[in-house]
Amino acid sequence: MTRVKKAVHALKNRRSVLRQAKGFRFRRSKTERAANEALAHAGAYAFVHRRDKKGDFRRLWNVKINAAVRPLGLSYSRFIDAAKKKGVALDRKSLAYLAEHKPATLQRIVDMVK
Repeated sequence: MTRVKKAVHALKNRRSVLRQAKGFRFRRSKTERAANEALAHAGAYAFVHRRDKKGDFRRLWNVKINAAVRPLGLSYSRFIDAAKKKGVALDRKSLAYLAEHKPATLQRIVDMVK
């Protein structure tokens, strides 16, 4: 077998890892071993938190809807229940947008649902 020298690729991989770890604190941005470990954890956290973000936004939408329908005489849960029974096909994201930017439209929806 012929001998394979991997200096070029090894250096390229090292530089790539350190470039990705730029901005990390202390040794994690300077040494290859620590940077590899930090990147592995960062990737795992990023994966998990991309999914968590969906739930975070849903909770935010619920709070916005609740804040908007309380003065109109409903709680969030009663409003969502009544909207489902009336067949309102708007999702929480849309309802939260209406609550924040178009309160008159949300008022009409609440009147229709009551």
